[in-house]
Amino acid sequence: MPTVEELYRNYGILADAKETAAQHKDAYQVILDGVKGSAKEKRLAAQFIPKFFKHFPELADSAINAQLDLCEDEDVSIRRQAIKELPQFATGDNLPRVADILTQLLQSDDSAEFNLVNNALLSIFKMDAKGTLGGLFSQILQGEDIVRERAIKFLSTKLKTLPEEVLTKEIEEFIFTESKKVLEDVTGEEFVLFMKILSSLKSLQTVSGRQQLVELVAEQADLEQTFNPSDPDCVDRLLQCTRQAVPLFSKNVHSTRFVTYFCEHVLPNLSSLTTPVEGLDIQLEVLKLLAEMSSFCGDMEKLESNLKKLFDKLLEYMPLPPEEAENGENAGNEEPKLQFSYVECLLYSFHQLGRKLPDFLTAKLNTEKVKDFKIRLQYFARGLQVYIRQLRLALQGKTGEALKTEENKIKVVALKITNNINVLIKDLFHIPPSYKSTVTLSWKPVQKSDAGQKRASEDTASDLPAKKAPAGPKRDARQIYNPPSGKYSSNLGNFSYEQRGGFRGGRGRGWGGRGNRSRGRIY
Repeated sequence: MPTVEELYRNYGILADAKETAAQHKDAYQVILDGVKGSAKEKRLAAQFIPKFFKHFPELADSAINAQLDLCEDEDVSIRRQAIKELPQFATGDNLPRVADILTQLLQSDDSAEFNLVNNALLSIFKMDAKGTLGGLFSQILQGEDIVRERAIKFLSTKLKTLPEEVLTKEIEEFIFTESKKVLEDVTGEEFVLFMKILSSLKSLQTVSGRQQLVELVAEQADLEQTFNPSDPDCVDRLLQCTRQAVPLFSKNVHSTRFVTYFCEHVLPNLSSLTTPVEGLDIQLEVLKLLAEMSSFCGDMEKLESNLKKLFDKLLEYMPLPPEEAENGENAGNEEPKLQFSYVECLLYSFHQLGRKLPDFLTAKLNTEKVKDFKIRLQYFARGLQVYIRQLRLALQGKTGEALKTEENKIKVVALKITNNINVLIKDLFHIPPSYKSTVTLSWKPVQKSDAGQKRASEDTASDLPAKKAPAGPKRDARQIYNPPSGKYSSNLGNFSYEQRGGFRGGRGRGWGGRGNRSRGRIY
């Protein structure tokens, strides 16, 4: 094996030869043999091998393999030097191989080394994006789990930093095509990351692009299969997929397929859903998703049937007034519980779909059913007014830091919920029922266009139909409608569920087996 002096001498021969360096093959071979020496020789070889690599295409394999040996050296300083120089080997047909190698090196636990690998990948990305992506996707599809995981995270964090001249339409189409191959077998966490990757692509931010993404999510959600509410993996899959689809919906990209599936398969099984995450109010999560999607539902084949399912589910959360004894007191022991968070979602969804069949309450239901519904609405609305007054009183005069306490945050959201329900109930009391009002769901940020509506929603107490006082002693409404605690979900803010652990375990469960992938390095 060559000494340090011999390495410098042969380096000098090649450097002096300049463009005729290819005539000194023996000198380059000596440098290649430097990888077999001690630490000093290896450090020199790590710098000299890439410097003259382009002059010896016939020794390309030997040179790359020699550099790879240095990338796996026990001495971290040698590894770092070797990795730093790897982009110099990324020429012509060698680039995909170098990309593949760098992708495998992402498994490094040394932070400095890991950063060097990231920088090297970004460097060759700018040389040949398609070739680099080929190496990355090769490892995502066939590499070890740790390599796959880090390659996906690399794409999810680094793609958006690349300039438009690198991420051309052709390159974005290649990413989409390769991603679809990966999505045939992914975990929940991987699916979320790939949706993040694809949603950031400029070509998929158009109407047709978002429609493609919705179709991709629908395929992942497996909407053709029978829904099994007792299988947490099945429930998990549907929730995660729907959550990814919701931001894609608009007046031009409809949610009809998802809304139909929820009405036909999920709502009838709402009470028997198995939660995939401990402590999660799975029923409220489902109803929130349905409410968000209902705004963008297009023409639905079985609209009346699905509206009936939604109506029936709403009735379950809209109790009848308690029966009263002759003395005017409640005959039962307990007042019905008013679950405002659930009712907001169901009432909003019903209001949105009801616009498409405005005579549902007048022509599609019998008189007794409508009368029963109006009684439920009125009872709920009167209880609502008490709660709204109590909330306003509790929040009166509070500003700034005082509103940031956990207790007051919950009260602020509770007020949004009750105001929303108030507006929607008022609409349904019109003769015939109206579907014109707009509200912003309590967990969504208020849009500027809704500011006027927000004020209007706070002034509807006097607009509700009057109810005759029952016979007997007059009672304090607060005794009748004492708002039960815990009827607002503690998860009142935006969804955070998707980050809580994917689809129950690693690949091999829930979203496919991935049991046939090869293992080990494939340099």
